[in-house]
Amino acid sequence: MTPVERLGLCALHRLDPERAHGLSLKALRAGLVPLPGPVTSARLATRIAGLELPNPVGLAAGFDKNAEALAPLARAGFGFLEVGAATPRPQPGNPRPRLFRLAQDRAAINRFGFNNDGAQAIAARLAQRPRKAVIGLNLGANKDSADRAADFAQVLASCGAHLDFATVNVSSPNTEKLRDLQGKAALSALLAGVLGTRDSLPRKIPVFLKIAPDLTEAELADIAEVALSTGIDAVIATNTTLDRSGLHGPHAQEKGGLSGAPLFERSTRVLARLSKLTEGRVPLIGVGGIASAEQAYAKIRAGASAVQLYTAMVYEGIGLAPQIARGLDTLLARDGFANVAEAVGSARQDWL
Repeated sequence: MTPVERLGLCALHRLDPERAHGLSLKALRAGLVPLPGPVTSARLATRIAGLELPNPVGLAAGFDKNAEALAPLARAGFGFLEVGAATPRPQPGNPRPRLFRLAQDRAAINRFGFNNDGAQAIAARLAQRPRKAVIGLNLGANKDSADRAADFAQVLASCGAHLDFATVNVSSPNTEKLRDLQGKAALSALLAGVLGTRDSLPRKIPVFLKIAPDLTEAELADIAEVALSTGIDAVIATNTTLDRSGLHGPHAQEKGGLSGAPLFERSTRVLARLSKLTEGRVPLIGVGGIASAEQAYAKIRAGASAVQLYTAMVYEGIGLAPQIARGLDTLLARDGFANVAEAVGSARQDWL
């Protein structure tokens, strides 16, 4: 982290977390943040679900909910970007405060509730996207929707022409009963609708599924079966957790989803189990608690073909993404892997 980044983070941490987040996006759009441009090498270049990535380190959904900073984020060293979540209609989300830092735990708790500008506004911004970047959208459902399953397909219909991939998000804990859609029958029906909409787009893009880290063994087995039977292109493991074990500070018991360092082990074990259940036939993207190249590498060796970051940047700055990518290159070379694909799942047994 540069001295300028350190100073900026110190200033932001004196502010309410949600206000600080908004200011960080404004700083990106204003060109106030130094950006390294693409970070890649022969070892880092990654192919997942037909997408060609310069490196396997992606930006997780939630950082740029409304696709407002696509151009600068495309120059920030990420291999791919996921924006959103987007819902068919704009919605304000849950009442504030709804974002809490747990600095001692290097974590955060949020209960945003899919606050966003709506699919039409986000589609208009995506239409102006940088073309060389790999950009996807997290699909969500309106809180008051009469048919939440249909909402996912509706967002994809509105935005799909401007995307490289889309993610079905039925794993957020902040919209009541949304996680119920992870059940086998409901999920199969929902994905059938989304995939049908995908097939009607001008360009057939991959569709991913994002799952929760709090699934039972039986539920995870059902997810694996659905992923294989529907032909979903990849699974993102995982979203935030409802677990509060071992947390510190005044915000430890706030309602919402916990992300950051405490999620790392739980999410990596889910990732490894899903890798075993699917026998490597469905690409996996590892997310949850990654704050270093070593942790990104652990996710890859547990079964992930790519990874995503978000909460660690609250504490380490946006320069963390290129730092992790370069560190991954070094680790792959150290262990004799010619590319990321060779390393995928090579230490899965350690997490089972």
